[in-house]
Amino acid sequence: MISKNWHMIVLMLFTVVLFPLLVFAEGPLTLDASIDIALKNSTVINIAKEGTKGATAQKREAITGFLPKFNTSYSYQRLNEDPFSRSQGFPPGPLYGMNGMEVPVGTKNNYNWAVEARQPLFAGGGILANYQVNSIGENIARLEETAKYQDVVQDVKIAYFNVLRAKRIQDAAQQSVEMLSAHRDVADNYFKVGMIPKNDLLHAEVELANGKQALIRAKNAVELAKSNFNTVLKREIFTPVEIEDILTYHPSKQSFEECLNIARQTRPEMKISFLKSAQAGKLVRLAQSDYFPTLSVVGNYTRFGDNPSANGSDYKDMESWYLMAVASWNFWEWGKTKFRVDASKARENQATEASKELNDRITLEIKNAYLILQETESQIVVWLKVIEQAEENFRISEERYKERVATSTEVLEAQTLLTKAKSEYANALGDYNINYARLQRAMGTIWP
Repeated sequence: MISKNWHMIVLMLFTVVLFPLLVFAEGPLTLDASIDIALKNSTVINIAKEGTKGATAQKREAITGFLPKFNTSYSYQRLNEDPFSRSQGFPPGPLYGMNGMEVPVGTKNNYNWAVEARQPLFAGGGILANYQVNSIGENIARLEETAKYQDVVQDVKIAYFNVLRAKRIQDAAQQSVEMLSAHRDVADNYFKVGMIPKNDLLHAEVELANGKQALIRAKNAVELAKSNFNTVLKREIFTPVEIEDILTYHPSKQSFEECLNIARQTRPEMKISFLKSAQAGKLVRLAQSDYFPTLSVVGNYTRFGDNPSANGSDYKDMESWYLMAVASWNFWEWGKTKFRVDASKARENQATEASKELNDRITLEIKNAYLILQETESQIVVWLKVIEQAEENFRISEERYKERVATSTEVLEAQTLLTKAKSEYANALGDYNINYARLQRAMGTIWP
């Protein structure tokens, strides 16, 4: 028994110690994994999915308009007395009554059970138009769901690249502090042997203090970016964030015309706009169906009786049935149908104009995203060159300072320029990846 307990204790300790290591061994979170988490947890996506379910249900409801309708009814009626009929030709008196002979023709208790089927044959095209309206509505709901997916993916990418950018800037600030600290140590040694004045040492210490403050701000920016990342993923705000560093530069080879053509084919909002215009046209046809009569076939089966089983009585057969055709036409409603058709046509015109307006807005959106992407792309090239020059400038300044042919100020200025170049390069990389994600969203290609 003791041996079993000991093994259980060892197993529990093994699990407690190694479980965090196993979790850590999974590695940093990738962009694709981040997107999967956000899509799974997003309330916006859940709302859109429910909208699609509702639209699908409405379409299925519209299909039932083509099918026969069945209904049944059961009734009970009690009369104050048995119904009778007075026969004429009999003399009044105690034998036949004062008004002639009374002949029973029914019972006080009457039970009826009926089943009816009604099949529409013609409704002026209204049933078909209603189905088409709801079928288009389902497609619109699915595209709206796709648009929400793409919005969430865009938000994840922006949050993801903001974390990477903030970390790159933090790394540059950390390197700056290390370089400033090393320079302060050199300046301190020079001051101790009387090679530089006190002011040079103080200047180095002030710059080191400023660098440490910049590092604190950079660390806070990283924590804020991580909190925003967790918020986008619908996780606890203090959840640790370790993500894969994919902040790189991949030149865009698409022209503006290519981006615009892709958007016209894949952008969900443009498809939605086109479908809404088509749906408005079907609503016009639905309204126009009221100009026509409706035709249907009705079949009825009825059972009658003087007891709850409705199995007949002495005065009436137990069952009956009939089949009939019914035509109905509301030919005068003081222009009600015309006004409904006019309203539907106005909404159709609205949808058409809205589609044109949306096309112009998306064109402008793509143009803006494309130009900003080009701008950030040029900045990446510039700051890469600046980093090369700044590193060489810092190396030369540091060597000159050690040889006492340059001042501490020159070294500090060179180091400040290098830190700024690295920070701006990280900013440019982050902006480029974020703006590329926005261009993808504008084209409708960001997901799937």
